Amino acid sequence: QVQLVESGGGLVQAGGSLRLSCAASGRTFSGYVMGWFRQAPGKEREFVAAISRSGVIIRYADSVKGRFTISRDNAKNTVYLQMNSLKPEDTAVYYCAASSNGVVTTNIADFHSWGQGTQVTVSS
Repeated sequence: QVQLVESGGGLVQAGGSLRLSCAASGRTFSGYVMGWFRQAPGKEREFVAAISRSGVIIRYADSVKGRFTISRDNAKNTVYLQMNSLKPEDTAVYYCAASSNGVVTTNIADFHSWGQGTQVTVSS
């Protein structure tokens, strides 16, 4: 299993930006579909974005489309989430996750390895 460590969270004002990073251990990073999910207090964990193994195919939740950008660098074993035009409703713990699916998936059940999460707080 791959081990994942997120970083880059913090406190930002509405309209601001943050860039999350997720570093993966192991030599098979390029073999995983990668995703970002988030969980707000009292709510279920929800899909944010996912990227194919090559980085060519990308999926976003409607709530972040046009504001967030997922990318990956297979040489650095890292996946990123650039978050712009942040809103208070984006406040959550953000998790990166890995899936061994052959195709991009948005289904949380398809992701088998998870990071510990990083807190993002957007003030109004």
